[in-house]
Amino acid sequence: MLYCLWKRPVKRKIISLILSIAAAAIILSGSGGDPRYPWLGNYLKENALKERIPAPEGFRRIDLPEGHFGLWLRGLPLKKKGSPVRLYNKRLKARQDIHYAVIDIDTGKRDLQQCADAVIRLRTEFLWSEERFDEIGFNFVSGFYASYERWREGCRIRMEGSKLKEERTAGYDGTHECFRKYLDAVFTYANTYSLKKELASSYIRTVMPGDVLICGRASGYCHAVIVMDVAENDVGKRRFILAQSYMPAQDIHILKVPGSDDCWYEIPEGDILSTPEWDFGIDEIKRFREK
Repeated sequence: MLYCLWKRPVKRKIISLILSIAAAAIILSGSGGDPRYPWLGNYLKENALKERIPAPEGFRRIDLPEGHFGLWLRGLPLKKKGSPVRLYNKRLKARQDIHYAVIDIDTGKRDLQQCADAVIRLRTEFLWSEERFDEIGFNFVSGFYASYERWREGCRIRMEGSKLKEERTAGYDGTHECFRKYLDAVFTYANTYSLKKELASSYIRTVMPGDVLICGRASGYCHAVIVMDVAENDVGKRRFILAQSYMPAQDIHILKVPGSDDCWYEIPEGDILSTPEWDFGIDEIKRFREK
């Protein structure tokens, strides 16, 4: 029957459309695509961070309100156990002893998604999945503000002399592919210094998922990591998970506690919080402002 109809041009187009819709439905059902994580074609709930990494003994994950960034972070899929950290060019990161797990998210094909960029990537992917498009925008180091809504409308950013300019050179495009290109533009012109200026001060004793430890200077070597999850015990003591990218651009990975195979960090007694590749002052913890 289908074969007979297939030979008729008009009905062939109709059948192709029906098959495409059916295929999309299959992908989006069961263990298929999840609109919260659109870069993935196949999302398995059992690979979510909250499923793969149990809370420490005597602790439970803190309650979060509906729509909180932290709930989205908890659902991020992890690659299979034992996966290495790879650079943007698919080479292995020199150190393979510092990560607990690797987040299943693309790095891109260029050396762009480094430390602050990984933080920006996770925050904006969350906002995009929530359709909070008007909240997606970042100031570059130069002070130029890059709005995703304007990018989506067709405005593109280019360098003219020593200044960045915005020019409408394309039509409307609300796809995730177009959004990903916007992020590459942000990664090119923003960094730890510009990101730090956009964040609000926080306090290590009340650490929350989505908080950022960030050392950002106008010049010099800097770094940023993001709090992925937080657990608390009966007396209010908190522990937390950290993730990072680094230089060169590489897989976003969950960090081990230095000298341990565990990934749940304790709030330090002193003024320094040590991670495998950077020491942060406890006053360097920041939080995204809710617009």
